[in-house]
Amino acid sequence: MSSNSGDVRLWGGRFADGPAEALAKLSASVHFDWRLAPYDIAGSRAHARVLHKAGLLTEDELTRMLGGLDRLEADVADGSFVGTVEDEDVHTALERGLLERLGPDLGGKLRAGRSRNDQVATLFRMYLRDHARIIGGLIADLQEALVGLAEAHPDVAMPGRTHLQHAQPVLFAHHVLAHVQALSRNAERLRQWDTRTAVSPYGSGALAGSSLGLDPEAVAADLGFEGGSAANSIDGTASRDFVAEFAFITAMIGIDLSRIAEEIIIWNTKEFSFVTLHDAFSTGSSIMPQKKNPDIAELARGKSGRLVGNLTGLLATLKALPLAYNRDLQEDKEPVFDSCDQLEILLPAFTGMMATLTVNRERMEELAPAGFSLATDIAEWLVRQGVPFRVAHEVAGECVKECERHGIELDELSDEQFAAISSHLTPEVRTVLNVPGALASRSGRGGTAPSAVAAQLAEVKTDLAAQREWADAKR
Repeated sequence: MSSNSGDVRLWGGRFADGPAEALAKLSASVHFDWRLAPYDIAGSRAHARVLHKAGLLTEDELTRMLGGLDRLEADVADGSFVGTVEDEDVHTALERGLLERLGPDLGGKLRAGRSRNDQVATLFRMYLRDHARIIGGLIADLQEALVGLAEAHPDVAMPGRTHLQHAQPVLFAHHVLAHVQALSRNAERLRQWDTRTAVSPYGSGALAGSSLGLDPEAVAADLGFEGGSAANSIDGTASRDFVAEFAFITAMIGIDLSRIAEEIIIWNTKEFSFVTLHDAFSTGSSIMPQKKNPDIAELARGKSGRLVGNLTGLLATLKALPLAYNRDLQEDKEPVFDSCDQLEILLPAFTGMMATLTVNRERMEELAPAGFSLATDIAEWLVRQGVPFRVAHEVAGECVKECERHGIELDELSDEQFAAISSHLTPEVRTVLNVPGALASRSGRGGTAPSAVAAQLAEVKTDLAAQREWADAKR
């Protein structure tokens, strides 16, 4: 059944000769757009129904047409029918398949009132909407792994950093939840993108709609487009901002993964020793037997560049295209297909790495107060005593200078040294020179105090439940 039954080109009527071999090779897209076949067949079913509604198919013809599409779908699913090199694209291949099953008289009627332009614009939206949910679910898996890390280590302190320098002590759970927040915004972007993309171009034809009395709204409802049909047929066939926006979201996901990955790579070094990776999510060296490499994190960092490249290449393709459809748009699919494929491979591995790593509490807490990270607490303690912050900042800086001269930390300064720096530095200043006190004092919304982090966890879980519900919902 999958053999080619002659030339089934959808556009050859006014041509006296077929395309040159070089043109055919350049034009072919079936090798990458074949993944749209199930969506093409679903669109054909909806189109057949509106043809019947418009009086262009009899009841018997509709029944036989739907039966032929069912058989074609089954053959595509089991691999007994596939597109070939002779087929220009997925649409041509499937028309060939339908003609083989129904004959040219009935099979040829399905083409009426539609164009490859509105077909591909619709199918592409359907495909990406489904994969947005897949990626949303995988993001939720990673967020749950990060939440699990936070819940398993609720009171572990670590050095918070700015410019990669010691800044202030924070809870490890607080740091981990910052990454969860970033991923939550990506998940929200997917949901908002889905709402904008839930509009069907089917019925737009090549660019001007159809004169056959078809019902685009019925097709939209049939195919699960909650936003109905396109309000402008030219925009329906020519717009690809939904592709560019999807590519941006996937690139942003890649960037956020890369930021986590960079930290894991650093934390896994001997110098930091903050975490230990599970053997199952690490690799070794072909020459150095002691090595345990963070390959998943490194691959995430590398693939983020690939995802950004997919976005920039796509934007360059879309730039300055006149309305309506242009063949340049054949180049819009491979970049985002690749972005989907890369994230759907990367995210499960990345989640496994994060879910199984060991947190080295003692090392984190040893370094939490290092690098004079409690200097801000001295300044804020002075402010609470009525000292202007400008003065308090200078006094705390003098404390750091004194420590550097003697090679000690802030809590190792003597009462006499404090008093010599400023009369405001009474022995009571020592009450803030400990990590638990510094953490507990930052209890405002979004802060690093245990109570504030617990509140963040509760909010994150509520958001995550809504995200999971959307990702798991069937369109």
